[in-house]
Amino acid sequence: MRSEAKRKSVFLGIDTGGTYTDAVLWSESERAQHGSNTGEILAKAKALTTRHDLAVGISGAVDAVLRKAGTNPADIKLVSMSTTLATNALVEGQGGRVALIMIGFSEVDIGRDGLKAALGTDPVVFCRGGHNVHGNTAGLDLSALDKVLPELAESVSGFAVCAYFATRNPSHEIAAAKLIRDRTGLPVTSSHELSSKLGGPRRALTTLLNARLISMIDRLVAATEGFLKKRKIVAPLMVVRGDGALVSAAFARQRPIETILSGPAASLVGARHMTGLNNAVVSDIGGTTTDVTVLDNGRPRLDQEGATVGGLRTMIEAVAMHTYGLGGDSEVKLEDGALDPKILLGPRRLVPLALAGMSHSEAVVAELERQLRSPNSGRLDGRFAVRTGMPDRLAAGLTSPEARLYETIGSVPIALDRLLTTNAQRATLDRLVSRGLVQIAGFTPSDAAHVLGKQSNWDSNTARLGADLFARKRDGRGMPIAASVEALSETVLLTLTRSSVECILETGFTEDGLDGAATVAHALVQRAVDGRPGIALLNVKLDRPVIGLGASAPVHYLGLPTLIGNACVVPEDTDVANALGAVVGHVRVSAEAHVSQPEQGLFRLAAGGKVGDFLDEATAIAAAEADARASVALLAREAGTDDPQIDVSTEFRVSTVEGQRMFIEARLVAVAHGRPRIAA
Repeated sequence: MRSEAKRKSVFLGIDTGGTYTDAVLWSESERAQHGSNTGEILAKAKALTTRHDLAVGISGAVDAVLRKAGTNPADIKLVSMSTTLATNALVEGQGGRVALIMIGFSEVDIGRDGLKAALGTDPVVFCRGGHNVHGNTAGLDLSALDKVLPELAESVSGFAVCAYFATRNPSHEIAAAKLIRDRTGLPVTSSHELSSKLGGPRRALTTLLNARLISMIDRLVAATEGFLKKRKIVAPLMVVRGDGALVSAAFARQRPIETILSGPAASLVGARHMTGLNNAVVSDIGGTTTDVTVLDNGRPRLDQEGATVGGLRTMIEAVAMHTYGLGGDSEVKLEDGALDPKILLGPRRLVPLALAGMSHSEAVVAELERQLRSPNSGRLDGRFAVRTGMPDRLAAGLTSPEARLYETIGSVPIALDRLLTTNAQRATLDRLVSRGLVQIAGFTPSDAAHVLGKQSNWDSNTARLGADLFARKRDGRGMPIAASVEALSETVLLTLTRSSVECILETGFTEDGLDGAATVAHALVQRAVDGRPGIALLNVKLDRPVIGLGASAPVHYLGLPTLIGNACVVPEDTDVANALGAVVGHVRVSAEAHVSQPEQGLFRLAAGGKVGDFLDEATAIAAAEADARASVALLAREAGTDDPQIDVSTEFRVSTVEGQRMFIEARLVAVAHGRPRIAA
């Protein structure tokens, strides 16, 4: 749209979010062929995400973007996608039934690092074996595994294998995986393929989760490949990992755990591409949540301890993402019991009244007008319940009160003051909402934006009626909380901006090693943000600008600069940052080699699944670098790039004894990165 550079190749970016699936057509320019990665967005489109069949939402978005651009599908040279599928599956406890094989561990180890909770009722098999820190074997006995394989082959979808100190010598994992594949033909994930870090139980947890996700990601990739084939799009398919790098679909199929936080990572890549900023705080506001993270030197900060998803700490590198229950569709509430009550937002999401009015204007407007005719404001005014549309089979197991209330609620919103007659029913309704069977409609910041004309994609009249009802609520003195619907709406939007500042500052304090939540809540920080006068003048500001992402960012982030003491950049295509990030990223993979000294004068190399001994340090280090380079070059080709740049770093651990340097160990990390291969 913006660039005048000569078009060279057309790439398709896809992002499957919780509500919408986005698609972008991006044209790589002549300059991009020489490494500058410039280009232009030809068209963008959205379609509702279809959770029962993601391919439906993908086809809706892609077909729309192809029509807008007038692009021949055959001209597309690369397809890349980001997805929340793996993240959502872990949060919701979904995935296939997997058998965990623990070699050299005991039952006590299952109780560490959340492994027992994650395992649930899935089977676990303990075998004798494993190695020590120098890769020396303790002897392998797979008879326990061999005995149960016929039964497991009929009851699980895959296997996860973790051996003691497999990062130093993976031979026992390799032997177990071969036995499983030969006897069952089912997928096997070995822990040394996913992480080189020590910590057996957490490595086993990561391996277990990966094995559970394989069939799920495989279905997504297969559905996408099937759609592309129908549209005659013959191009490599890439997937965004949780650290923002691209990998081939085949690579992601084997390591689906690496796609956790794929969507947020893609948005960071898109943010940097659109703004050119290497150092920034990126704040992505959606309907339900705000995701905040930090860009350092052009790359997102990663969670060094491993990504935590669904309360489970993995060993997978992913963006250090801070998520808050604040968005355009957050519930607007009034502080209880205060003389001058504050407007409160979230963390629960409501269906905006403006959106409810789009589909059910007559029913919603009639109830809102009835409530406005009442001389007194009601606690449940402006609130409706409506079914989410989930299949009836998912309503199984409801209690009698839940079933009766659920039967009363239909596909047309019903006013809560008509639906609920007792306080007990309110708790029952909350349980139906938590089950995902019912959703509540009510006044939200999105409605406030419609009232003020800052948003117009839904029904502004319904939003205005909801604002009128909310404005009639009374403060501690018995006076209305707002003089007009416009005044109320302005206050709501200012509250959202102010709350966004707290999210951004909390992230900054946390990344600086402080207790972010406690620090931002401190009276001095609150006083500084609000600019309240005093004898001691205070101010707080970020050391870098904010990049605002999300369709509503232009509305909600206009007032940020004065509150954060720095600029806020909202890119023109902020609403499709994820899809753009999926297509402009780079392949990036790493491989490690480790050299230890099990005895004086003997240097042991562990790299690429092999172990070798050398008689001097220099030779061992040289061999380690050669192995790391060879391994990462092979990984890079598998991940989807043909001409990677490889960098190797070495970290030594040494001690000094009587003035003499004593070698302890060395860790070499080879990193390969490059642009993905494209169709000829």
